[in-house]
Amino acid sequence: MMNYKISFQERARLGMDMLSKKSPVTLEQAKSQARLWKRKADQK
Repeated sequence: MMNYKISFQERARLGMDMLSKKSPVTLEQAKSQARLWKRKADQK
C-alpha cells in the first residue's frame, strides 16, 4: 500500500534505500530479463 501523505523527498529517500538493499545486476541479466518481459508482453 502506498502512503500518499509523505513528501517527494521522503519517497525518494525510501526508494533509494530499497535500491541499495538489492543485489547488483549485470548487463547480461538485465538484457535477459528484458527479453523475458518482452516475450510475456507479446503473448497478451
